[in-house]
Amino acid sequence: MKPVWVVDDDRSIRWVFEKALAREGIPHRSFGLATEALEALATDSPQVLVSDIRMPGTSGLELLQTVKARFPSLPVIIMTAYSDLESAVAAFQGGAFEYLPKPFDVDQAVELIRRALDESLRDESAEEAPASSPEILGQAPSMQEVFRAIGRLSQSSATVLLTGESGSGKELVARALHRHSPRAGKPFVAINTAAMPKDLLESELFGHERGAFTGAQQMRRGRFEQAEGGTLFLDEIGDMPFDLQTRLLRVLSDGQFYRVGGHQPLKANVRVIAATHQDLEARVREGLFREDLYHRLNVIRLRLPPLRERREDIVLLAKHFLAKSARELGTEPKRLSDEATNFLAAHDWPGNVRQLENVCHWLTVMAPGQSIELPDLPPELRQETSRASEGDWTTALQREVEKALVRGESDLMDSMTRTFERILIARALAHTGGRRIEAANLLGIGRNTITRKIADLGIEDKPGSVATSHS
Repeated sequence: MKPVWVVDDDRSIRWVFEKALAREGIPHRSFGLATEALEALATDSPQVLVSDIRMPGTSGLELLQTVKARFPSLPVIIMTAYSDLESAVAAFQGGAFEYLPKPFDVDQAVELIRRALDESLRDESAEEAPASSPEILGQAPSMQEVFRAIGRLSQSSATVLLTGESGSGKELVARALHRHSPRAGKPFVAINTAAMPKDLLESELFGHERGAFTGAQQMRRGRFEQAEGGTLFLDEIGDMPFDLQTRLLRVLSDGQFYRVGGHQPLKANVRVIAATHQDLEARVREGLFREDLYHRLNVIRLRLPPLRERREDIVLLAKHFLAKSARELGTEPKRLSDEATNFLAAHDWPGNVRQLENVCHWLTVMAPGQSIELPDLPPELRQETSRASEGDWTTALQREVEKALVRGESDLMDSMTRTFERILIARALAHTGGRRIEAANLLGIGRNTITRKIADLGIEDKPGSVATSHS
């Protein structure tokens, strides 16, 4: 792990950080001026950068801008004694990981640095992952079609619209499209357009000039400029504010844009991949999404199937995520029992692949033994299935069919039809107190039919039995 860099012109602040980080065993390096840190960047880089915002000469925001331009994924924590909204907004607009107002609690500051370290190390492992494991896993025909589409698009720069439920892996596909394209050597920049308010989103996308608004102390490059020559992934595009849709349409149409507060047009050489979990056609009809932008984005459309439509991949993915979590935690991978495997394969996974990965990580930490049994699964997961079964018998029936298919059973039509008829007739007889004619009338079948089925289905036929009492 590389050291944490602390940049502050106040020697006492540097001393506090040095002692606290040394006590925690975290490697560190201190600088009294931003210019010193910038000089050091020529030959080295930190794991996390902690910087004051106001210093003699180069400010912390200028340092932030330079660092993020060179190392977009490097977490930067900005601290200042000026606890005002403008500074916080400017820090976050510059891409800061977190904002730390002075005076601060040392333990909380160290905890914040630990969070930033975790984020940085996670990003590094994510970048290294393709060398040791597949980018996207999937044996289901629907996923094979996605893989074929990625291959067909590998030499294209066409705009792509990814649709699919939340958690179905849209960003993974976007990254794969970038990695296998002629733009692979240039940046891949992602932004969730639903994750920030309109004013911040505009600056985040297009950048801003110095003085464009309160707190804009320096010019800042937006995501379009950061992604120059590469790929810009616009997640949750369906939630983009309407007036920003107009600006985006102009970029896609003309290949030019303006920074916020700017008057000089800038050229955009960027491939746009957009994604949404929403029905864009419906949003167009409702007047919430521009029809011309929809057609501009919908050049090539790729639908990612939800996990319940690719059940043959669930066990494959679960084993992969259990192994991945074990590597991250430095433990042996846990195994799924047959019962747990069948349960996971039959579950509907409303949160899709992301939910399955979270469950596998939970199991790696919380399951007591190496073999994961059904009672070891998260209680809310089992309750979710139970509620679905209680509230919707067709969902429960679907789940039973899926379980049987996973177990490799055959002749399902005959066996499940017999089970259905047995339950239906037995409950109708129970309701009528065993009176067959009345039960047959309720079921819409004849007396001879119900008598034959009682015998054929093996419904109990003994004196006093509900099934055989005569009217």
